[in-house]
Amino acid sequence: MSSPLRSFIEVPADSHFPIQNLPFGVFQPKQEKPRVGVAIGDLIVDLSVLEELDHFRSPEFQGQEVFSGDSLNGFLALGRPAWRKTREILQRLLSTETPTLRDDTRLRERVFHAQKDVMMKLPARIGNYTDFYSSYYHAHNVGTMLRGPENALMPNWKWLPVAYHGRASSVVVSGADVRRPHGQIKPHDASAPIFGPTKSLDYELEMAFLVGPGNSRGEPVPIDRAVDQVFG
Repeated sequence: MSSPLRSFIEVPADSHFPIQNLPFGVFQPKQEKPRVGVAIGDLIVDLSVLEELDHFRSPEFQGQEVFSGDSLNGFLALGRPAWRKTREILQRLLSTETPTLRDDTRLRERVFHAQKDVMMKLPARIGNYTDFYSSYYHAHNVGTMLRGPENALMPNWKWLPVAYHGRASSVVVSGADVRRPHGQIKPHDASAPIFGPTKSLDYELEMAFLVGPGNSRGEPVPIDRAVDQVFG
């Protein structure tokens, strides 16, 4: 049996980001440009520095440099082989068994940033946003309000991947203020609608997937290869 994977970085017991779970993002140190990083514990690993030092030169990266920019889009476009290879390289570099970072104080000062000292940015340029209407109970409740319980769902609802395009420009990073939407509202005692902010703001908890590398127009992705498009 292989020994459990351990990092030389001290990770708090209640952290969501041990060496087994390294989430990607885009961060910006003070007075510097945004770049791609990975969280481990309370720190961020600067992938642009590791890229500069040729740690990502395997064939999976196709000779491209994708970690010094301000989004994950270039990395997403490389596909699952590069995603897996990156995680493999990072777990090796962060392991207690590898001296590259562990024993080089100056290199660690370049590579690691405290999360509290940087600003997190939107990790990708989101060109499209598709919202799937896939929760039976949610759809049934809404349909009941609109059409009554007998006709809550359309006959083909369970067989259709019901989805609609959302406004990609409204996607913001965690912690950003959410603006109250404006639109046309018709008060019960008015003969015409008025334009103004919504009086009741609803919110939902949803699961989302960041997709890459994508497909060409007119070339659908087969179901058995759909998981290869899901980055996280």
